[in-house]
Amino acid sequence: MPMRIAQLSIPPARLRTLRPAWPELAGIRRGIEKESLRIAPDGRLSQRPHLQALGSPLTHPQITTDFSEAQLELVTDTHGSPEACIRQLEEIHGFIHQCLDGELLWAASMPCIAEDESRIPIGRYGTSNIAKAKTVYRRGLGHRYGRRMQTISGIHYNFSLSAPFWQRYGALCGHPADRDFITKGYFGLIRNFRRHSWLLIYLFGASPALCRSFLGDGSSLAAGDAHGLEAFDEATLHLPHATSLRMGRLGYQSDAQGSLHISYNGMDSYARTMHRALTQPYPPYQAIGLKVDGEYRQLSTALLQIENEFYGTIRPKPPFQSGERPLTMLKRRGVEYVEVRCLDLDPFLPAGIDEAQIRFLDSFLLACLLAESPEDNREESEAMRSNQLAVVERGRQPGLELGGGPLEASASAILEQCAAVAELLDEAQGTDLHAQALGQQRERLANPERTPSARVLAAMRKERASFFRFALNRSIAHRRHFNAFPLSRSQLARHRGAAQRSLADQAAIEARDQVDFDAFLESYLQLPP
Repeated sequence: MPMRIAQLSIPPARLRTLRPAWPELAGIRRGIEKESLRIAPDGRLSQRPHLQALGSPLTHPQITTDFSEAQLELVTDTHGSPEACIRQLEEIHGFIHQCLDGELLWAASMPCIAEDESRIPIGRYGTSNIAKAKTVYRRGLGHRYGRRMQTISGIHYNFSLSAPFWQRYGALCGHPADRDFITKGYFGLIRNFRRHSWLLIYLFGASPALCRSFLGDGSSLAAGDAHGLEAFDEATLHLPHATSLRMGRLGYQSDAQGSLHISYNGMDSYARTMHRALTQPYPPYQAIGLKVDGEYRQLSTALLQIENEFYGTIRPKPPFQSGERPLTMLKRRGVEYVEVRCLDLDPFLPAGIDEAQIRFLDSFLLACLLAESPEDNREESEAMRSNQLAVVERGRQPGLELGGGPLEASASAILEQCAAVAELLDEAQGTDLHAQALGQQRERLANPERTPSARVLAAMRKERASFFRFALNRSIAHRRHFNAFPLSRSQLARHRGAAQRSLADQAAIEARDQVDFDAFLESYLQLPP
């Protein structure tokens, strides 16, 4: 019998103490990191290097690259409102579109690449030691998982609560709002999020189909059959009730990591289980080799090269300190915010996300924080993975059963808890926008055809278009959108100035390097005891 996952349940007494609504609830801080592939006008992955007009991907605070030289990552600042966050994200898009020189940004999460994997260019960041380490890490990802998988793109949502909130919440819990209390609170949020993040995959998944070329040189239907996919047309594979293939067996899932249990029961258990994955050699990766013919193939032969290689739906994030490992920073400074990593690009939205989605995410994340959060264990983690895979592949299937019962009933129970939090947020901010955002998600639950994944398939049928043609059409439409609202002269000057400063910053880092790469890498990979 499958293990039942703890329900999301906020104690009624806790909700009562939050009224009248705290003004501190208006102090949520959020930011977005959005990945998008640069493509040539014919829809193929760009072979051009990162555009110098966009600055240095090593040092630019808003425009960098992810795995591939052609995979842009757009990073906003932290903002106090969804509107400000989306406004900056759209402005960054606008600047990039004015620099692309005929190229496009691919509108979908799943890529469409026909070339051999060797033609997927790995990100390069200059000649400094830290730049070389970033490239070696990506080279290792390519050897371990294949370069195609690494070009899958998504949106990461960063969420934190203000110091005044934690002070008020600490008083409510009878605990000083110190680093340990805040870190404990965020880990409780993470445990609940992992239990129920399948709901976000259902509501916001937008990758039910992919180009047949994604499977490599297997162009026949048999290649799709090997992954359980069905033919949509001669160029497209799909699953009729899928939500987010990006989050399933074809996407950011790893057989090697499938047996890995990272515990989020607190800093000690998280650090201990992560440390083991970062230090114990993994035979298949040992077979790849570490340094061959004078060139590093990967950073290490452990199951994880660095912490970011772990493909979780959410991560605890520390205050940033240049040159330190994430695990070192977490142990020294605690958790400052969480990074949500299970969101697809919505191809119907020019920026891939909108304010309503942000407001629901805020309600969902705050509900995860306020609810009781039992400790996790390996068996529950396996049940979570099972739920996630079921929703990824069959989320819109009528009558789908998850480990805890019917999907619709489980989702309704989660939305009820979110509704109570949305009401508090609206009271604190003097709006009804969180309730409206929640209403949209209830409509998607009641009518799955309103989910982004169903809309993608419906649009492909209506347009009689393959996935490739659908995504290319959306990419062209997004370019028209941003070109219709060109940046002002002052906005352009600000972005051009940031690009030039980033190039100067990269040059300064390169000039400061005093040790050879081997010595740097040995120091960089040191972990806290």
